[in-house]
Amino acid sequence: MAAIRKAIPSPVSVALSRSVKFVSDLLLPRRCIACGEVVESEGAFCASCWPEIRFLSEPLCSACGFPFEFDHGVDAICGACHREPPLYHRARAVFRYDDTSRNALLAFKHSDRTDVAPAFAGMMAQAGASFLAEADLIVPVPLHRRRLLSRRYNQSAILALALGKMTLVPAFPDLLVRTRATPSQSGLGAKARHRNVAGAFALRNDMAKKILDKRVLLIDDVMTTGATVLACTKTLLAGGAASVDVLTLARVVRPASD
Repeated sequence: MAAIRKAIPSPVSVALSRSVKFVSDLLLPRRCIACGEVVESEGAFCASCWPEIRFLSEPLCSACGFPFEFDHGVDAICGACHREPPLYHRARAVFRYDDTSRNALLAFKHSDRTDVAPAFAGMMAQAGASFLAEADLIVPVPLHRRRLLSRRYNQSAILALALGKMTLVPAFPDLLVRTRATPSQSGLGAKARHRNVAGAFALRNDMAKKILDKRVLLIDDVMTTGATVLACTKTLLAGGAASVDVLTLARVVRPASD
């Protein structure tokens, strides 16, 4: 009975907890991921931004996750994947990369809004539920140590760790390393992006055995041309991974070409 009584919070502790929360909300109000407006729930979009987020759902290319205008069947693939099948098994993203989602991602990536990681991870867990059900481990796209020092955190690693905690799939944020400081991919065309990251990734020697014959779920924040995730996939498969699926928060969706 004494143990039970101890587990029940006293009216004083409840009142104190509510007071602390009230003061915290006044001093540090929760804000919309995209626009900064005050919201009720941490990591939420405000009522204005939420309808602007264009979530990606079926019908999708069964390989890269490109959204189709019409349903072409369960195993349909887009023209790009038909011409050049990707090295990864499948890729999916939560939403399109556009003006609204870009603001949210930039805040997460460059403005210390790491508080939104659990909300983003929840969205990714839903979008990649089938991937997570099959994955043996989660690996994020790494930053080069120089960029990590300047930014102070790797947003992809934070997402991977949040996903691992949420789903109990083990996450290894340091398994992949970036062996050279590649210039930013921003502003580069597709071919230049692929050249920029070619051979830029490696497995940590002391962790390489962890991926042998394992199904790896690769995590990144945005997929633009796919150059970065393809370079990482190549490294993982060369190191002995059985397969690689890719899960990102956003992806750039350009008009399909036949």
